[in-house]
Amino acid sequence: MSLEAVTPRKGEVAFVWFNGYSGVAIRTPTKTLVIDPADVDSEVFRTVDAILITHEHYDHLDEDVVQKLHKRTHCLVAADSTSAKRLKDFVTGDKLFEMPVGKEIKLGDVSVRAEGYKHPAATPVSYLITTEDGVKVYHTGDSLPHPDMKQVGERSPPDVVFCTVGMPAPGASPQSGLEIVRMVKPKVAVPYHASYVERKRFSELVAKEFPNVKGMVVEQNELAKYP
Repeated sequence: MSLEAVTPRKGEVAFVWFNGYSGVAIRTPTKTLVIDPADVDSEVFRTVDAILITHEHYDHLDEDVVQKLHKRTHCLVAADSTSAKRLKDFVTGDKLFEMPVGKEIKLGDVSVRAEGYKHPAATPVSYLITTEDGVKVYHTGDSLPHPDMKQVGERSPPDVVFCTVGMPAPGASPQSGLEIVRMVKPKVAVPYHASYVERKRFSELVAKEFPNVKGMVVEQNELAKYP
């Protein structure tokens, strides 16, 4: 797994799903973002411009990994309010951003906006990332479908959406992932946070109901690209 092995061209995004949960590393032409780095060796990420944390659960927030990555790369850390409070003692003050729903930050020409989230956590957020070329990547964490997702789809339909489609996320299933696709109307839907069987079933449901949407089943640590 090495995002450094590829430099996306204009209009491209490379990504790696690096754990069995919602851990995703994304590389745009100029920036590398790591989302929910848990259950992973921090040394696999050589270059990091920003870490994004969706919520405080153990499979999304690993304070030790965040601390090591930030210390080595001096990257920005954006996190939901609960996670931000846990990170404030070892992330440099001007590098830590608390992200309530609706807040948007800039990484050069890349923007990150916090969106709503349905999950039994304290202050969870999802993230809509817009690259310097206008490619939109929607990372939903392990959220179930909720009305805010429809607003995302109406306001700025994503090119790529990551959907939780199975356990251990409470209530998640291939069918709930399909409902997210209905709401946000992406070009590509990537299932994660689930077994291969659940992810494959999701892609079959997407193909049947939305033939113009690509259900992209990727393996852990497999380098993938959009488009």
